[in-house]
This record gives sequence, structure tokens and C-alpha cells, in this order.
Amino acid sequence: MTSVSPSPSCSTIPTPVRHSSRTSFAVAELRRLKQRRAIPPVSVGLGHFADVVRNDVDFLKNKIGVGLRWANEAFRVPEVTKSAEELFWLRHLEDHASSNLESQSWPQPSYSGLSGVDLFMADVKALEAYAAYFYCLSKMWSRPLPEVYDSQAVADYFSCRPHVVAYRLLEVFSVFMVAAIRLRTSASDKSKSLEASEQNFGMVLKETMLHLGPTFIKVGQSLSTRPDIIGTEISKALSELHDRIPPFPWPEAVKIIEEELGGPVESFFSQFSQETVAAASFGQVYRGRTLDGSDVAVKVQRPDLRHAVLRDIYILRLGLGVLRKVAKRENDIRVYADELGMGLAGELDFTLEAANALEFQEAHSRFSYIRVPKVYKHLTRKRVLTMEWMVGESPTDLLAISSGYSDHDNESHEKQKMEARRRLLDLVNKGVEATLVQLLDTGILHADPHPGNLRYTTSRQIGFLDFGLVCRMQRKHQLAMLASIVHIVNGDWAFLVESLTDMDVITPGVNTRRFTLDLEYALGEVKLINGIPDIEFTKVLSKIVKVALKYQLRMPPYFTLVLRSLACLEGLAATGDPNFKTFEAAYPFVVQKLITENSAATRKILHSAVLNRKKEFRWERVALFLSKSSTRKQSPLVTLSRDETSVDSSSNPTEKDADNVSLVLRLLASKNGVVLRRLLMAANGTSLIRTFISREAHVIRQKLCMTIANTMYQWMVGSLGIESLKFISLSDPQLSSGINITVKDFKILISDKRVRVILRKILESAKSDRILMLRFCWTSFVMSLTTTALACHRFVISVSEGYINYLSLSAPVALRT
Repeated sequence: MTSVSPSPSCSTIPTPVRHSSRTSFAVAELRRLKQRRAIPPVSVGLGHFADVVRNDVDFLKNKIGVGLRWANEAFRVPEVTKSAEELFWLRHLEDHASSNLESQSWPQPSYSGLSGVDLFMADVKALEAYAAYFYCLSKMWSRPLPEVYDSQAVADYFSCRPHVVAYRLLEVFSVFMVAAIRLRTSASDKSKSLEASEQNFGMVLKETMLHLGPTFIKVGQSLSTRPDIIGTEISKALSELHDRIPPFPWPEAVKIIEEELGGPVESFFSQFSQETVAAASFGQVYRGRTLDGSDVAVKVQRPDLRHAVLRDIYILRLGLGVLRKVAKRENDIRVYADELGMGLAGELDFTLEAANALEFQEAHSRFSYIRVPKVYKHLTRKRVLTMEWMVGESPTDLLAISSGYSDHDNESHEKQKMEARRRLLDLVNKGVEATLVQLLDTGILHADPHPGNLRYTTSRQIGFLDFGLVCRMQRKHQLAMLASIVHIVNGDWAFLVESLTDMDVITPGVNTRRFTLDLEYALGEVKLINGIPDIEFTKVLSKIVKVALKYQLRMPPYFTLVLRSLACLEGLAATGDPNFKTFEAAYPFVVQKLITENSAATRKILHSAVLNRKKEFRWERVALFLSKSSTRKQSPLVTLSRDETSVDSSSNPTEKDADNVSLVLRLLASKNGVVLRRLLMAANGTSLIRTFISREAHVIRQKLCMTIANTMYQWMVGSLGIESLKFISLSDPQLSSGINITVKDFKILISDKRVRVILRKILESAKSDRILMLRFCWTSFVMSLTTTALACHRFVISVSEGYINYLSLSAPVALRT
């Protein structure tokens, strides 16, 4: 063991020393440290610094070299470098055994006139087109449903979502299968009556419609207005779809109102009911009160309604497309789905409904019996509609009261039933009048007048609600519809085909002769009662549509809406009055419009109806015109019941003929007689005189004599002062309960220059036929003698009866005195 002498700053510690390289290195380092401590620090030159830097650089090179060698070995860098070099030089493609090949020139393009650059640019354009296509395809997923119905946009939307369409088809199929099973199960019960079976079918159908959503509910509402087609019990069950649709929750309605109006409900309404007043297929109604105290009805649209409706329209369009291919039809019947889609999409925008209501109100403001609620524009948006609250009874309520039964207080209950029936009949008649005004006068037609959209107000007005579906008819279509009614009544099928052409039902290129024959065959079986077809107007239009579809003609959009409106009207009328006849109710309005409206179009219709090609009167049609024109009062309102609507229902034929003669005489000199005077000027005067003196016109001549005799009698009584004698009481039996001509009217008629011009023209046209003129003069002479005799006879009888009555009353007084 050896020891190391301690340094001055260290204590002596015995340390064992081993003779090894590590020990010697430690001893050397210890000595070097002792020397550095012992030697004071001295300044170092730049050479020493360079040596230190050089040593450090050598150290780093040594270490980096070691790292590179390790990396070359670990990652096989030399081998990878060699492979990359061979790939770069394409040495792996070299084939030392290959033979020499001839060099090839640049290939020429196979398309004449196109260079390689042209082909390259064409490829670029093709790639660009494909890129644009795939970009558009990707963007189609982000496109929303259109606000305005567009069949292509709707098809693009749902073609990206086939799973939605497939699920809906499965849902519709399963719901109808369940309904079919229920009906099949109930049909096995043979103990049920036919009425109970229809009632059960109606309830199942109603539940099916409710389950399938708004579009099917709309279809059910339209069917409910036709009890004559689907039956009374089924119609009664489906009528609940108007007022008994399940509402959606109140919080969702509040959310929609606040989103549309842009603020809380309290900032727009002082009061707002949380319970729904009525739930419709597209929305539900709440009652509220505005800040200024007006009672209003607030209609809120159902959530996500647009997607549900347009999805069903898209499915219907697909179905019609399949049907078109199966039936091999040339015309595209998918347009019917498009028309329905446009109509329903219009109903989804409540701002359009508000505009329709304002337009409808302005067009019918001159008709006092039509009521339209006021629209509050500042509280109306696309999904919220605010209108005036209308107080009134619905036709359904009136029908329920009028047909109800109670065991208690029978007398008062019968009075209530009679009053409800009176109001219902008044509503039906005013509804008929209002529809005719819309169809033939204003041209703005409420296309959905089902019982839920009608009200009978306390002021005896008919109120219209829900203007989501309004039909606007062109003037030429109105005149064509007016003419078609006249031609159907008269059986003029050729003229009816011309009217259908004006209505755009018959397109150019159709064989009108064959079409006329088919139409005559379809409508030839219609029975006539008093000259009026005993058939509903919608059935006539349906037969016309059936013939048109046979020729693959497309119905114009307005025609479908007119059919729907008339179907609702006739369904309501049939409910209120089973004996209601559409043509019988409409024809007086048509005749009055033709006689009083002085226009070239209406005169043309009138001439075609009562004159033949030789300008000769067709007297059977003239008689029908006169009889129907006298049944309609001049007031725009019709009477309350069918028994009071016309003179001919309460008068005998004699009185009707006298009324017709009086009507013509009064109309000739009046302001409204322009059309009649023009008609007489256009007619063949010779044929008019020949018909007047014929045997068939004996009744007309007789009634004319009686009318003139009545006027002469009034003149004689007034001119001789008989009425001033108080001791004579003349009986004045009316010749007719209808229209009577007075002395004043007769004087106006005789002094009217226009009437004298017409008579002169008629007589001059018959001058060439002297025998005819001689017969006319003899007939006129006989009529004048007859008229004078009748007037004098009546005067003598009346004066004699007056004296006899006076003597019989005064005789007891004379005896007493």
C-alpha cells in the first residue's frame, strides 16, 4: 500500500492504489490540477486559442464521421443511392441482347384538320367539363328546396335523397295496407248494415288521411264536399278533416311567430290564446288581440310543411310518369302534378294568401252580401298570417242544428231547426250567386270554398276564409264559360266545341268534327226538365274532360281549379238542399248577363243562342230565355228558399206568359234594353212577322192583347176620374203576380224613337211580300179590336161591381132613415 502526501488544502486520507491504466490516469490528472493551483494564471496568446478550436473541430469531425458511418450501415445508404442512380439512368430497362430498331417520326393526328395541340386542348376541355359536372353534383346536396315550385329543382333535391322517397313510399303503402286489412276484417261481419259499413269506411279513410299528412288531408277535404259521389256517410266522416285535425304544440307555434315577426309575441299582441281555435291541413289558427284592441285570427304554418308537401308532389309526379309510359300516352300527364304543386306551394306562402285576400276583397267590394276579412300586413309573414276575426256560423254547424233531434222542448227545438235551415238555405243561395259572380263577372274565383272556409255572418252575409288557392280567369275564358252554359242548355254541340276552343281545352290540330260527335254522344243522354239539363255542372265538365283526355288533350291550369271550386259549391248546395240543380240556379244569371251586358262578345253569344243562320228567331229558346230571366230578381241577392226563388214556382203558365210579354215591353224602352233592341235590329224582319202571325204564336198574341188591355183599362179609369169617386170602390185584380206594365211604361214605349225605328225596319223588310203584309194588317186589326173589347169589358164590369157594392152597403142605412 502506498499513500499520497496530502496537499495543504486536503486532509490525509489513506487510499489504496491499484496499478492500472485508470489509476494512472487519475494520478496524472490530480498532479495536473495541483500544478494549475500552484502556478498563478498567466495571459494566453491567440495561438493557443487556435489550437483549442482546431482540437474541437477535429473532435466534431471524428464524432460526425462516426455517426455517418453508423447511418450508412443502418440505412444502407450506399445501396439505396446505387438503386436510385440506376433508376435515374433507366439501366434496368437496358437489354444488351436487343436488336437495332429504326427510329420513328412524331405521330400524326388521326383526326383530319386537328393538330396534337388541338387534341390536347380538347382533352383539357373535356376534363374541365367533367370537373364542372362533378362539382355541380357535389353542390346539389347543399341546395335547399325552392320557395317557388319548380319541378326540376324539386326533382334534383329528392334525387339526392332517395332514402326519403323510399321511406315515404313504404309509409304510404303500409298505412293503406293496414286500412285495407281493417276494412276487410270489418267486411266479414255480415250483421252490419250498408249505412254502418259506409260509416266505418269513412272513419278508416279519415284516419288514413290524417296519418299520411297535409297533402292527403287536402285530398280528403276535397272529397268531403261531394256526398253525391262518395256517399253521405263517407262525406260526413271526411268533413271532420276541415275542423278536427290534430294541432301541433304551442311552443313550436310561438317559435315560428317569433322567428317570422322578429320579436316576442307580447310585443305585437296584447292578448293571445294558447289554445287553437281551428287546426287546418297547412296551419292552425289562434285568436288574439292587437295592441290597438282589434280582435284578430292568427294563422301559423305547420313546422317543416314545405318538405312534406313537395315530397308527396314529387312522388305523385313519379307515379304519373310511370302511368304515362304504361298507358303509352303522348301528352305529358305529369303537368297535373305540377299544377297541384304550384297551387299547394302558393298556399305555403302566407304573404301570397294575404295578397289574394286583398285582391278578392277589392274585386267584390260592390257586392254587399260578400264579406272578406281585413288583412293586417304588418303582422303577416311567409309563415304567419293575421286577419280580422270573423264572427259567423259554418255550414257544418247549421247543418248539424237543422238536422238535429231532441226529446226535450220539442216546440222550441223545431223553431231552432227551422231557423237554422233558413240560414243554411240563405247561405247556399248566396254561395251560388257569389260563385257565379266570381266565375262570370269578376274572374277571381275562390278555388277552395269548402264548409270550413265559409261563414254565415249575423248581417246575413257570406264570409270567405282561406285565400291560399285563388283562380284568376282571363276575360276570354269567362266569356267562353258563359257561352258553354248557354250551348249546353240549348244542345248546340258545335258551338260548344267552339267555346271549348276559346277556353284552350281543344288545341289546334284536333279533328273537331269527331270531337263534336263524341261530345254529343257523351252529353246526349242528359235529361231536360223545363228546358234545363237535369245534371250537375261538374258532371258535365267531367264528361268534357273525359272526351278531351280521349284525344290526349291537356286541361289548362285554371280549368282544374274551376272544377274544384264548383265541386265544393255543388257539394255544399246538395247538403243544404237535396233538390238543388246547378243549371237551374245558374241560367237566370247567365240570361240576365246576356240581356243586360252590351258588349260584342255577349251579343255574339246571344245571337248564336236565339237566332239561326238565316237570322230567324228560334222561339222555343226565346221563350226559355224570357221565362228564366223573369225568375231572377234585379237585386244581387237571391231569395231564401227554392220555393220562392222564381215566379214560375208560384204562378201558373198563364201568368208566366203574361210576365214574359210585360218584361219584353218594359225592356224595349229601358236603358237595359240595348241588347234586346240590337237583337231585333239584327233579326230577319220577314221571319219575325211570319212567326208573329203564325198559329203557334196564338198564345203570345193573346197575352199581348191582355197586357195592352190591362194598360188601356188603367188609362180609362184614370182619364175618366173614376178613382176620385169615393162612393165607388173598384176591384183591381192583377193580371199577373209578376211583372205588370203601367200606363206610364206604355206611353214611354209608344213615344220611344228607338222602338219606332225597330218597327219601321221590320215592316220595311216585309214590304216585298204583299200577302204577308195583308195578313199582318188583318191580325193587327183583330188584335186591336180584341184589346179594346177586353179593356171596355173590364171597365164596365169593374164600374158595375163598384156601384153594386155601394148600393148593397148603403141600402140598410136608407131603410133605417
